[in-house]
Amino acid sequence: MKKSNSRSFFLFSLTAIAALAPSLSFGADGYFLTGYGPRQRALGGAGVADSRDAMAMSINPAGIVGLERMFQVGLGVSLPERGYSTVGQPVVLAPGDVRSGRPLFPVPNGAYVQPIDAESAWGVANYGNGGLNTAYDFGHFKPPVKAGPGGVITVSPSFGGILGGGWAGLDLQQSFLSATYARKFGPITVGFSPTLAIQMFNAQGLKILSPYSSNMYNFSDMAYDWSVGGGFRVGVEWRATNELRFGLAGATPMFMSKLEKYRGLIADQGSFDIPATLIAGVAYDLLPNLTLMADWRHIFYSATTAGNASFPIWYGSFGSSGGSGFDWRDTDSASFGAEWRTASKLTLRVGYHYSTLLMRERSATLAALAPLVGAHAVTGGFGYQLTKNSSIDFAALYDFKNSVSYFENAPFVGRAFFPAVPLNVLPHYNTNATITAWGRATQFTVGYNYKWDAGDTSWIPSHF
Repeated sequence: MKKSNSRSFFLFSLTAIAALAPSLSFGADGYFLTGYGPRQRALGGAGVADSRDAMAMSINPAGIVGLERMFQVGLGVSLPERGYSTVGQPVVLAPGDVRSGRPLFPVPNGAYVQPIDAESAWGVANYGNGGLNTAYDFGHFKPPVKAGPGGVITVSPSFGGILGGGWAGLDLQQSFLSATYARKFGPITVGFSPTLAIQMFNAQGLKILSPYSSNMYNFSDMAYDWSVGGGFRVGVEWRATNELRFGLAGATPMFMSKLEKYRGLIADQGSFDIPATLIAGVAYDLLPNLTLMADWRHIFYSATTAGNASFPIWYGSFGSSGGSGFDWRDTDSASFGAEWRTASKLTLRVGYHYSTLLMRERSATLAALAPLVGAHAVTGGFGYQLTKNSSIDFAALYDFKNSVSYFENAPFVGRAFFPAVPLNVLPHYNTNATITAWGRATQFTVGYNYKWDAGDTSWIPSHF
């Protein structure tokens, strides 16, 4: 490929990653998506050992060797439902059955593969993770908390909204740009992908909790803040026989710059790295046109500040070194997929995905702001060859409703807002109230693939 064409595609990819379209807000592996392209998503996220399109490099960089020169563009859309409900008398959150707004989220993806020779290839891919997307309006009101004789001392005032600070919610968006090189050594192929990561974060409606921040002026309602960083992905694919293949891939943590606007909310003064991952899988051609796949994935959430405990909450807990987090734990997931390439132009796909729960039960109160509680998902889709060069893919995914429940997390109260008197109520779980955070989602993904004819070195396709 000509150098000018390579530069053009790279600049195009940078533009795409900078766009950072709103992220999908619910996934079976926390905020990591169940596959990044339509083929992966239709297969329940499986495919680390079976690469057949350009987006394969997003899970295993080794998978691009043997592919034709091609590009792929796609768009995923999620229709999530999430929220929380209360039983008893909560004092931190507004009572009732409360649902978040923001019903629709698009996420683009794109990739390009260029063979170098029969044994090696390079490529670039742009894709996004899911996010923490919630938006609670004034429809549910958290009344002020009173204490003292006759309940006349205001412990916590309220300005409406579920936390008494107006409109409330979190929004986290993440996108990646990977440049990949892969080479084949006999039956083994290895790949390497330096990866640039960009994330945006916004928190609103949390100001009433600012006394619990190490920096209350960089805690909530600071608009969007950007964070940039990166790491790398590596992958191996072993063709044991013509029918049996094994894949292993992993990614380092994406070491990110700090979210300075929220250094009083996120632990370690705004440190929010993207966790490392490890994926292993197998693919077997039961028939020449029927492939079965199974993958396992581990995500190291607990190694990030989001894995810090959410209890107890003292004055200054948020934003401090080792301070309060979301109480996330590592997740393990299993993906199973089957692909049938029919004798016609149609390819049919089906899958199932299961993940252990990201949220600890004890974190149910903070989980109301980020109800990433997916566990079971079923998937399906198809691919259709439009012409010799062009094809389309479609995937549908349904994340079943799941939830976490626990007593409300009540922070330390050392004094009243008015009049200023000492109270000295230690952090505790409010056994008079149970919080249940829940979520479910339906997701759709479409994609378009184009393959150049052998020997065609043009940048713009002359025919489709």
